[in-house]
Amino acid sequence: MRTFMRRRNEELVGFSNFNFTHTSSEVISLRQIAKKVGVSPSAVSFVLNGRHQEMRISPRLTEKIKRIAKKEGYHPNQAAITLRTGKSKVIGLVVDTISGSFFAALASVIETELEKYGFKVIYCSTGNKMEKGKDLIRMLYQHQLDGYLIIPTEGMNKDIQLLIERKKPLVLMDSYFTGTKAPYVMVNNVSGMSMGMNYLVGKGYKKIAFVCNNLKLIQMKDRLKGYRKTLEQHNIKVDDRLICTTRFSDTKEEITRQIAELISRTKPDAIMFAANYLGVCGLESIRSLGLKIPKDIGVVCFDDHELFRLYHPAITSVQQPVEEIAKMAVNMLMAQLGVINNVELKHAQLQPTLIERHSA
Repeated sequence: MRTFMRRRNEELVGFSNFNFTHTSSEVISLRQIAKKVGVSPSAVSFVLNGRHQEMRISPRLTEKIKRIAKKEGYHPNQAAITLRTGKSKVIGLVVDTISGSFFAALASVIETELEKYGFKVIYCSTGNKMEKGKDLIRMLYQHQLDGYLIIPTEGMNKDIQLLIERKKPLVLMDSYFTGTKAPYVMVNNVSGMSMGMNYLVGKGYKKIAFVCNNLKLIQMKDRLKGYRKTLEQHNIKVDDRLICTTRFSDTKEEITRQIAELISRTKPDAIMFAANYLGVCGLESIRSLGLKIPKDIGVVCFDDHELFRLYHPAITSVQQPVEEIAKMAVNMLMAQLGVINNVELKHAQLQPTLIERHSA
């Protein structure tokens, strides 16, 4: 069962399959169960921790203790278990926003993979806000989690480095910080952008606009690099007037307006979007201008979206291998925790796939 505590602007701190607290009327202790059964608290503890054979507790008494514990709704104190074993069996997952299609799919696969190893998940969403990201890392650290899977925000590099210095197992996803020795898994963004741009150039487009955001993270820098590099390889002059850099904090309406202004001002024959949410806004901008895809303007978007498949005409996109990213990140983390021993990778850049549809 998953519970989400939603906040404004799609921010959230959520908990998955994990009960932290109960009201006073619901709490029942080992001592109370022991009294109901007529045995010692230690006997109850051994049974509920699967160690009844060590005390030679009979099968009949073992079943009675389990039955009463279940009937009374007993739940072990997770904090006490963590203190006793040094393991919480809980992983902290920090993403940008759980509502985004890429991040939601990533989180879903990660939860499924962690369950295979007996781990639960605490979800946190930063909204790509530096201070919130730093606060969430500190909060998760205080909960003594076993490890971290993090999609970092700007300015989080010092907090990541502190976790490394404290020997906390972690893996970064979708991005990384140069100079920080943290394992990471991400897509090859330069290669992916080149796929999309080469596709447009191959279709005969030369005046190709580019829409990105202002996040100073490696993935966005690499996508811009891939855009420029591909134009240069085809001897097409890079015109900065064709590049629209939106602010990540801009509303959907503001982004849609900026893209419409770019198209009206520069009149490109095609447009490449650096993220799927920008592509969604771009489709609205193109429609508001009365333009037809691909008759009036070609479109390709980095990172696929369900809408692109349903839109008419369907939108060509560069698809990230979400499932592969999630599984590799989990395996790298489990290797650090000593759960598995067949993973040696420290850094991985996976190849995206061009999904050719009908928008160019």
